[in-house]
Amino acid sequence: MLHRGQESTGGTGGGELAVPMAWLYAEYIADELLRTGDLMPPTSFEFRAGRDALALTIFLSDSGGELSGIRVVSQLETWLSLTAYDQPWQGWVRERMAGLAARAAESGGPAPDLELAAAAWRWLEETELLAPDLDAVPGGGSIPGEDDGPKVWTPAWRLGLPLGHLAIHLF
Repeated sequence: MLHRGQESTGGTGGGELAVPMAWLYAEYIADELLRTGDLMPPTSFEFRAGRDALALTIFLSDSGGELSGIRVVSQLETWLSLTAYDQPWQGWVRERMAGLAARAAESGGPAPDLELAAAAWRWLEETELLAPDLDAVPGGGSIPGEDDGPKVWTPAWRLGLPLGHLAIHLF
């Protein structure tokens, strides 16, 4: 979203600030969904992974570029289907990000929303978190308990996506 007064400059300077309102709003919605679900402390890396994965889902599913507060509830089913376990979320994100990057390059103007979304996506792909092995065979010899099961290093998006999905369910 462009700051007022920048619309007429065609993105060629003018000293005005381009404000990433679409990304910030998507991040706010994701944050509120996760806080409402009370799944983990807001200061944890797991929370960040869930927030970023959910914010990317919200931001990239907004085809009209107009996230509206009144439409949030009507979008919950869409977000649930996009974050479901059997969906190719990672490929969908890459495809949508590439499309947005191509449009931004064509326009030649600033794309602060895309820059923040790309930074979140990089963090989700490049950061690994130690998490319970969700693919471990039940009864595989580990001592029962929350912290005693097998753990694996996993990309942050693989942990954040199901957390985001669960947060939508709990909302």
